[in-house]
Amino acid sequence: MPTIYEQLELHEGLKRKPYKDSVGKLTIGIGRNLDDKGITKQEAKYLCQNDVKDVVNQLADYEWFCKLDPVRQKVLIDMGFNLGVPGLLQFKNMVQALKDNQFIAAANEMKNSKWHHQVGKRALRLEEMMRTGEDYE
Repeated sequence: MPTIYEQLELHEGLKRKPYKDSVGKLTIGIGRNLDDKGITKQEAKYLCQNDVKDVVNQLADYEWFCKLDPVRQKVLIDMGFNLGVPGLLQFKNMVQALKDNQFIAAANEMKNSKWHHQVGKRALRLEEMMRTGEDYE
């Protein structure tokens, strides 16, 4: 006998990307109405944890990332989360500075980017963390 979850998946379908349902409501998964119900804080944190794991797994392929201290790794994980790892890797001069352990130069490369102007205080915080190797308070 099918479970209720299998039955709901049969009736609702399973969509991994948001879509408009038959009455125009933004929906995802197995009929989750995002317009009316949204997601819980716990669900949001679960999704974030999965996304962070994905970024870390991608960055772990780079020796220069693995050699960084935890604070600077945290900076790059944050940027990879925001930009996607391919977007982060477009910061070629920053990456080279990191390979050379030139953290002030890396922070300057972050500052001299379009990204810096797009993300506001986030950029200032991450640049300071990159420059000093110290976490924010």
